[in-house]
Amino acid sequence: MAGSASMQDIKRRVRSVTSIEHITSAMKLVSAAKLRRAKKTFENMQEYFHFVTDSIDEIFNNVSGVESDYIRGSREVKTTCYVIVTSNRGLAGSFNSNIIKLAEQEMQNDPETPYIVAVGSRGKDYFERRSYNILSEYMSPPENVSFVETGAISKPIIDLYDEGKIDEVVLVYTSFISSLEQRPRTKTILPFDVETGRDVLPITKQVEYEPSAEEVLNYLVPKYVEIMIYGAIVESATCEHAARRMAMENATDNANAMIEDLNLFYNRARQAAITSEITEIISGSDAINN
Repeated sequence: MAGSASMQDIKRRVRSVTSIEHITSAMKLVSAAKLRRAKKTFENMQEYFHFVTDSIDEIFNNVSGVESDYIRGSREVKTTCYVIVTSNRGLAGSFNSNIIKLAEQEMQNDPETPYIVAVGSRGKDYFERRSYNILSEYMSPPENVSFVETGAISKPIIDLYDEGKIDEVVLVYTSFISSLEQRPRTKTILPFDVETGRDVLPITKQVEYEPSAEEVLNYLVPKYVEIMIYGAIVESATCEHAARRMAMENATDNANAMIEDLNLFYNRARQAAITSEITEIISGSDAINN
């Protein structure tokens, strides 16, 4: 009876693990499809990003003496606003924990209490429980974010920067290296660092900026902030789907390996039960004959 009960337990475990394997396999396929769409959006966004950054670099490379509050060195950095991009769901390996860990490391050195703009419920819930200063939050699925919605996220940040309540804006997000590799990273988007701009060839003809180069720059930099936040959300969404696909693939492989082990245990238990029954029959037969 004990052997029969053990075999029944193993069969129940096999059914349970098989059910989990079906779920993780389906989630892997869904994440793979979302990853393809997110990668396409991310690649298309890069085109517009380069257009704005090229325009900003062009001003700095061809106009001397441009003054703006958006340029690094224009003010002392005391209060920082962190735009932290996480996901709304788990089951993506260490995707969220890596971002949260990096954000906490960055905030340890801040001279004053930082602001947090939380994109994604995982980061928002974590920092809210620890009484961080949450300036605003964005809880919609990252893969569905539009550029117009990004404007609603970035405008309060730019307003606080213009009012002097924050002196720096830092993105904390996940950078897409490949479908198998994603890395958490930080990027300071305000104040704008002229030295980090990409090389742009000087213009050979005279260019006039109306009403002035400073006004054009002050218009472009907020657009640059919007694009950078939008790009970080899109890129993080791409990384999230890649991380979840990989996590679900590993979970599926582990479930298959567990099913194989359980089937092996079941066959051994069944063989032991059959051997025990045969032994009992032979012993009984010998007892009758004797």
